[in-house]
Amino acid sequence: MLLSERRKQYRRILEGNVCIHPASVFDAMSARMAASLGFEVGMFAGSIASGTVLGAPDLVVLTLTEFAEQIRRITRGSDLPLMVDADHGYGNALNVMRTVEELETSGVAALTIEDTVLPMPFGGQDEGLVPVGEMVGKLRAAVAARQDPSLVVIGRTGALRRGGIAEAEKRLKVYQDTGIDAVFLAGASRREEVEAMHRVTRLPLMLGGAPPALADRTFLAANGVRIALQGHHPFYAAAKAVYDTLKYLREGGAPADLKDRVASEELLAIALKQNDYKRRQGDFLR
Repeated sequence: MLLSERRKQYRRILEGNVCIHPASVFDAMSARMAASLGFEVGMFAGSIASGTVLGAPDLVVLTLTEFAEQIRRITRGSDLPLMVDADHGYGNALNVMRTVEELETSGVAALTIEDTVLPMPFGGQDEGLVPVGEMVGKLRAAVAARQDPSLVVIGRTGALRRGGIAEAEKRLKVYQDTGIDAVFLAGASRREEVEAMHRVTRLPLMLGGAPPALADRTFLAANGVRIALQGHHPFYAAAKAVYDTLKYLREGGAPADLKDRVASEELLAIALKQNDYKRRQGDFLR
């Protein structure tokens, strides 16, 4: 599928009237499996990128180049429209422009730029928010940097957990006029927060990993939420499966007894695109 069509497919979700859960993916295989299950969108988070590429926690030690390279592997390996968490854009507004250029070239359908102070400054006890004016410049720069107009640029704010509804309302009123396509609300935990944000902006909303109080997709859809994350359990489940298998073998377990714990031939055929490769072998190697 052409990259522009993936982006248009993502936009159709934003323009719709339902709320979907994206698949948290981290490599080509996980994206293919998500697509085979009918997920409409994939999500590649900054924390999961750091874990996948570096085996490091979410401290913004991953570089833009490393992030873009892994994204390219995912988008090359699957047609699933991919949204990514581009953190703070890796610097100031000019760095944001470079980030958009790199990630667009890597094949993303959508990307988020957030207003959190990152990485944590020297002596800092907690992450704060960048000034509104600085964030407006970043978002305007992100919109200006895209080459494909169908690429979705999303402003992400942590204002709900840093300043409450009043601070979030103030920021959304300004952010929505920068040309961005949607707003990602980090830290939303109550219905009244979602309702307040929906009243203050005309843009589609997205939620991070929300608590059970915000699990009702009918309520979310009625209040402008089009995408709601469910966390990143596939990556953590994969990590546990690898560890458990290695531990079992190290402690003397028989490989033959792992049959029910490992991927079946049918699943591997999906994850590795085996049928496609067999067809190519027949077409071009015989």
